[in-house]
Amino acid sequence: MNFRNIKIIIAREYLNKVKKKSFLVTTILVPILFVAFLVLMGYIMGTTKERERAVAVVDQSGIVFPFLKNNERVTFEDFSSEPADTVKNNLSALGKDALVVVSPLDTVSRMVKMSLYSKDPVGVEFTDNLKNMASNAVEDYRIKLYNIDDLQQIMDDVKADVPLTEYTLDEKGNESISESGVYMIISMILGIIIFMFITMFGGQVMSAVIEEKSSRVIEVLVSSVNAIDLMFGKIIGIALVALTQFMLWIVLTFGIAAIVGGFVGFDKFKELSGDPQMMAQTMGVSPAQMQALGVGSDTASLAAADSVAAPVSDASVIIGTLVNVPWVKLIVAFLVFFFLGYLLYSSMFAAIGSAVENEGDTQQLQLPLTIPLMIGYIVVFMLFQNPDSPVVKWCSWIPFTSPIVMPSRIPYGVANWEIIGSVAVLLLTFVIFAWISAKIYKSGILVFGKKSTFKDLWKYFKQS
Repeated sequence: MNFRNIKIIIAREYLNKVKKKSFLVTTILVPILFVAFLVLMGYIMGTTKERERAVAVVDQSGIVFPFLKNNERVTFEDFSSEPADTVKNNLSALGKDALVVVSPLDTVSRMVKMSLYSKDPVGVEFTDNLKNMASNAVEDYRIKLYNIDDLQQIMDDVKADVPLTEYTLDEKGNESISESGVYMIISMILGIIIFMFITMFGGQVMSAVIEEKSSRVIEVLVSSVNAIDLMFGKIIGIALVALTQFMLWIVLTFGIAAIVGGFVGFDKFKELSGDPQMMAQTMGVSPAQMQALGVGSDTASLAAADSVAAPVSDASVIIGTLVNVPWVKLIVAFLVFFFLGYLLYSSMFAAIGSAVENEGDTQQLQLPLTIPLMIGYIVVFMLFQNPDSPVVKWCSWIPFTSPIVMPSRIPYGVANWEIIGSVAVLLLTFVIFAWISAKIYKSGILVFGKKSTFKDLWKYFKQS
């Protein structure tokens, strides 16, 4: 390889990309859309609530209606003296949106059943609240059957919600406070970023190769520059474009978010956060983890797991966890795995691009590349449940998934030898596949008028 030629190609590729209008538009538009998406999601979660409903109730059990409490969105009215069918057939005339029919009390099973009739489908929030209130009525009835004084108070007194503070121990036995919810968010962000950028910029490498080949520019280039130098120059040049755009996205996103927050007000965002449980379901996490992250918790505190049981605030848990994250190791590992993962996949994308003349012909050839990336992305979400599972550990070593999985594992604690070993395997794999891709690229880039298959890729490899 001629490093002087590679340097010239890198400069050419970088300047060509950053001077394009599409680069400028994407660089500016993505942060705006990202901030707009966050604002929109917050608004949707804050405003997606049940509309006001007037509900008629025919309580044939006699125990449920007293437990149906009105609120700002739902009002209940007792129609127990009326036949259920009559009420059901005259909901509009009665000015009601729905009818709840409670069956007579079964004294053997000490249970009731409910039926809900409505003019329009109701939401999950309404039905869940309705079932909870009816369940409370049945529980109260069952408690009274025991005829024990203050039994309800006794049962309330014995209920407990035990707080838990997590600690991690280092090799010397020193403890540090931690919260798995914080690790989960960090891991998820790292996994998504690496997956997105490898896919996006690896695809750009392939598109750039196809564009030059289809326009026959490649014939001029390879007459002056070695094909292998051209491939690696293109890969590194686009990598620098990716890094530039990524840094600009970070700066612009924080800047736009600060401006929007100044106009709208950060307190408004807090109001739009909506129900913490809804947010937890949206993000696929538990409400307890959301609470630990400070969402939906105002005065809650956690007790430290020691004999003194000193209270630990949510803010202290989050700050303590963030302080204890091995940031230097995490950032270095993120950059190394991101760069090597990009090089591995972009070299293979370049080989595929050299074998075709339009992007429509790449679908079949790039499928073996997208599947490992998707597997790594899915494993990141499995990591939250069990960071030490065999699948997670193996995928952090397998070079086609390790660029995504290994950085996501680090917040949960990974030995240095594992990281170094995974890097070594990934580096070796890159060298092997870069050599294979270069041989395919060298032959395939000059083949025209043929729709290539995997058999053709093997033939290009043997020809070089």
